[in-house]
Amino acid sequence: MKKKPNILFITSDQQHYNTLGCINPEIQTPNLDKLAKQGIRFTRAYCTNPTCTPSRASLITGKYPGQHGAWTLGTKLPEDEPTIGEYLSSQGYQTALIGKAHFQQLKDTPEYHSLESNPFMQKLDFWKRFHGPFYGFRYVELARNHTDEYHVGQHYAIWMEKKGLKDWRKYFRAPAGTVKKPQKWHWNLPEKFHYDAWIAESTKKLLSSYHRKNQNFFLWASFPDPHPSYLVPEPWDTMYNPEKLTIPCVKKDEHKKNPPHFQLTQKPDPDFSPWRESGMGLHGFHSHLYLLKTLRKDTTVYYGMISLMDKYIGEILNHLDDLGLSEDTLVIFTTDHGHLIGQHGLAAKGAFHYEDLLRVPFIVRWNGKIPKNMVSDALISFVDFAPSILSICGCNIPRTMSGIDQSPVFLGKKKSLRNWALVENRHEPTTIYLKTYIEKRYKITVYYRRNYGELFDLKKDPFEYNNLWDEPEYKELKNEMIKKLLFAEMEKEPLWMPRVCSA
Repeated sequence: MKKKPNILFITSDQQHYNTLGCINPEIQTPNLDKLAKQGIRFTRAYCTNPTCTPSRASLITGKYPGQHGAWTLGTKLPEDEPTIGEYLSSQGYQTALIGKAHFQQLKDTPEYHSLESNPFMQKLDFWKRFHGPFYGFRYVELARNHTDEYHVGQHYAIWMEKKGLKDWRKYFRAPAGTVKKPQKWHWNLPEKFHYDAWIAESTKKLLSSYHRKNQNFFLWASFPDPHPSYLVPEPWDTMYNPEKLTIPCVKKDEHKKNPPHFQLTQKPDPDFSPWRESGMGLHGFHSHLYLLKTLRKDTTVYYGMISLMDKYIGEILNHLDDLGLSEDTLVIFTTDHGHLIGQHGLAAKGAFHYEDLLRVPFIVRWNGKIPKNMVSDALISFVDFAPSILSICGCNIPRTMSGIDQSPVFLGKKKSLRNWALVENRHEPTTIYLKTYIEKRYKITVYYRRNYGELFDLKKDPFEYNNLWDEPEYKELKNEMIKKLLFAEMEKEPLWMPRVCSA
């Protein structure tokens, strides 16, 4: 009987696609570089939404945010939504998630109960008993916080206490912790108590257990870094010299032809009230004017967070090798979405559909099964992840999934299968709702009930400085791209029931 493959899925959080040492000599990621040399690195992989919850939910459901329900931050993925964990569990796989889930909202309500809410995350007696099932994963160990956020708790806090850090609250912000103000750049937390160390330790234990019991597994190691705030323990906070890093910046008048919310970010005290229909804050809708000195230091720490994470990813991959599981295990590394750290004068994330925010690092390795040291420009979408993994594991792909089976591309048997990618972004019901259609050369972004938009030629203008939306000579191309977006919207709809008769 042919042995089923194992899946080791490793993700970071909000990592720019070029923050790999193999393509950017200013950052050190030796373990991810090694992984890339051992497999295929994809340069045109795209998230489905440039925020955490929607994109993560797309990875495990094979659906777009408008389909699976978790359409923005502050929503939750319905518990009855089928996931890859559920499908693989039904086929005998051990399924586990260690680290960040973020499938639910921070606020608990009677109508929409959330395990990932405050102060529920600090009820450690509950988390000592609870290890799943959770969204189809048989076993989970969770952490919701980024760096010193007061969202700390769950299994991560229990682990810190078991490791001897009884006073862990003094390293985290109030009200869950005792730190009054956000720490900046240097985190006093000793590295041995960092969540990267916890994720690596727990992942290695599970790998050993699966190996000992000869069990097939789908194991997701989900790191919360390098998501801001920019904070990391020593010596990683001073690993990089800010004066030696290339810092992107806004070009003069580059937002002149862009939508108004782009332009407002470059003002010292912008008025974004017309975009706040619900009264809730929106990511990125504030001034983005930062001192160059601050941006330089932010970048050094952002890189330090990635290098620290790379160290512990290396521990996981080395343990997989030591157990002799590498030839039986497909390893995939990516992040949930990209990041802006100076590009176009912008920081973090928001309704700015630049490649920096939509494109993600994506590496696939399977020793002895796929080509080594290969770079592919095949278009990949996050909705393709679940159906591709199910195919590789010999499972039927549900008709409800919108993604396509990219397993021939992942395994190096086909050059490409997808001609376009779609990205959604909906913060408010009507004021901020945009979709981007991306093909090999061109990309277009349209806004609901707005006449403005973006059109870029990625071949002539790879850094997206020149918005062609209102250029007369590109009117025909714009109309053609809008039509392609419409066709893609129609094509992505799943046909959950086959037609079995004529009437």
